[in-house]
Amino acid sequence: MKKYLILPLLAMYLACFAQNKTYNLNFEKTDNNLPVSWDVFGDGKAKVFADTAEKQEGKFSAAIESDESEGFKALGFTIPENYAGKRITVSGYIKTENVTDGFAGLWMRIDPQIAFDNMQNRGIKGTTPWTKYEITLNMSPENSKKIVLGALLSGKGKMWVDNLKISIDGKDVEKAKVLEKKLTKADADKEFDNGSKISTINLDQNNINNLKNLGLIWGYLKYYHPNVAAGNYNWDYELFRILPKINGMSAKERDEVLTNWISGLGTFQTEKAPSQDEKDVKMKPDLDWITNSGFSKELEEKLLQLKNAKRPKVNHYVDFVSGVKNPEFKNEKAYESMTFPDEGYRLLALYRYWNMIQYYFPYKNLIEEDWKSVLPEFIPTFLNAKNETEYTLASLEIIARVHDTHAGIWGNNKVLGKYYGEKYPPMKVIFAENKLVIERFYNENLSKETGLQKGDVITEINGESVENIVKNRLKYTPASNYPTQLRDIAYNILKSNSDKIDLTISRNGNTEAKTVKTYSFKELNYKKQEKEFFKMLDNNVAYVYMGSVDSKKLDDVFNQIKNTKGLVIDFRNYPSDFVTVKMGKLLKQNSTEFVKFTNTDNSQPGLFTFTSSQKIPGSGNNYYKGKIAILINEITQSSAEYHTMAFRTAPNAKVFGSITAGADGNVSDIVLPGNISTMISGIGVYYPDGTETQRIGIVPDVEVKPTVDGIKNNKDEVLEKAVDWIKS
Repeated sequence: MKKYLILPLLAMYLACFAQNKTYNLNFEKTDNNLPVSWDVFGDGKAKVFADTAEKQEGKFSAAIESDESEGFKALGFTIPENYAGKRITVSGYIKTENVTDGFAGLWMRIDPQIAFDNMQNRGIKGTTPWTKYEITLNMSPENSKKIVLGALLSGKGKMWVDNLKISIDGKDVEKAKVLEKKLTKADADKEFDNGSKISTINLDQNNINNLKNLGLIWGYLKYYHPNVAAGNYNWDYELFRILPKINGMSAKERDEVLTNWISGLGTFQTEKAPSQDEKDVKMKPDLDWITNSGFSKELEEKLLQLKNAKRPKVNHYVDFVSGVKNPEFKNEKAYESMTFPDEGYRLLALYRYWNMIQYYFPYKNLIEEDWKSVLPEFIPTFLNAKNETEYTLASLEIIARVHDTHAGIWGNNKVLGKYYGEKYPPMKVIFAENKLVIERFYNENLSKETGLQKGDVITEINGESVENIVKNRLKYTPASNYPTQLRDIAYNILKSNSDKIDLTISRNGNTEAKTVKTYSFKELNYKKQEKEFFKMLDNNVAYVYMGSVDSKKLDDVFNQIKNTKGLVIDFRNYPSDFVTVKMGKLLKQNSTEFVKFTNTDNSQPGLFTFTSSQKIPGSGNNYYKGKIAILINEITQSSAEYHTMAFRTAPNAKVFGSITAGADGNVSDIVLPGNISTMISGIGVYYPDGTETQRIGIVPDVEVKPTVDGIKNNKDEVLEKAVDWIKS
């Protein structure tokens, strides 16, 4: 959901503090064509780079460029100091080109949940010259733990940002008073900053079982033991201390060591868990392993005592976004200098991710396999990784196992960029009728050189069948359902590190071989055409493209269309504004329930309970009375799915197209050793009757899919079907 999608992601990684030329807020320091000391993140597929051609001053600016309507990409910079003051301002210059389906802007956030602004309600759209913008937030120095700022691009287009400055109460930040930061015991532990000192982990079956049980217990203690939750231990480093002690031990010896380990963590108070109405419980904590793993009586008792421990509301390692209640994983170090972490850190990556899913993923019940069996399966995979690429792919593979389209490895990961290829042919492909089809060309001049046409079916790439490529890539393609996996595979399938690719195509029943040149993203010089929010298809049918929706224009648009026979609402994009209520109420007379959520908390991690249903109000007799056709497909994701759920409650609405991406709900960021960035859907989203939306997506009332013939003849078959229904 766009209102929430960007917000939790902007509580990001620690980086080196920088100001002006000295500290790189003007992007003059670069490494591998990226600004030094800045993090890149987001769920979009945009390119982020340091640009020498366009800059407001100096030699470089930072650029973000995307040709995809869904998702966003952001640059993030964390100020490690905390300052005395009332107001903080970040200012800077932005230039844009053809920004559609979203907006460009600056953003800033003060954690934990103190203040936030990303310019969404005044975002920059279209093509604009270098212009100065600023954001000001009220500070709370006594409560502030982190200040993060940057620039972001949501949707399509290109933006440049340059010459940022930070001020406190109107004075340059370099002159502001820095407040001393109190280190927790966890922060003060530096023993393993340069490595885990673990290099030879036994991988026979007995020790894999030891490692599985250690992973279960390590994660359980992290989230259930009050003294760990309070930040009294660097839990990453405690793993490196206990791991050598159980390596290769018998079960009896292992349990004795683990029992003593838990005893050494200190005493705690217990309390009776609050009772829950069973009808409100969606998912209970999966803790049966404590009693069915064959542990010694002493170890089992130690673990069971923790179930009723009195835990602090805020865990050192996880908090919850205010109001939204999706988890915010904090104090999780990225260990970005460890491009290929050692064995101890690779095992830490597995344990960290597996336990985040175990206790804080609202859709763990939809994984469709026992999540506990996944842990021992991946222990050898992570430990046997021989290089950075194998480690990254191991991470991507387990991420794919949770079946969440919000998951993936984000942030312009250099390893995956090289693995898939950094050059493109000049055309975009999609899957239609289970065939890989050329949908359009990025550059008409370059397209003529290929000899290819829209609607050509690609059957082989460099001598390998498309069918086989898809089969091999599925395990590395995180998505909630198969159509969305195909969507994402299509994005990468023609990438290459070579200057050309060999294709076999089918056209009108004939097979041809083609050799096609590849280009860098910049060389493609793709010019995106801006889509307007509203237009009339004819005198009786109105059309709105939600990728360019502007809440300020809604009243005027609905005044113009109030007497039309029908309205087409196109969600085959990512909404550029969050208008669930403002637009939703214009579509119907009365208030209707459309959604309810599930979330957990730190009192009982893993217990997910339902909230009450949320409603969209109506407009009385002033509502739009024509037919409403809502268009969806696999690109319809998150905010677009949420809006569709709301709008389809209108009595005259019908949904056309194909199932959506199946990933609704606020997102939560996860970072793994080696600076691998991923995320999950952080809250559960359901229809009022409890029907699932995750993985299933939004199911259309009328299924319509693009065909090869339709693509070839420039037809929008989904739109045509919807218009026929309106006019019938």
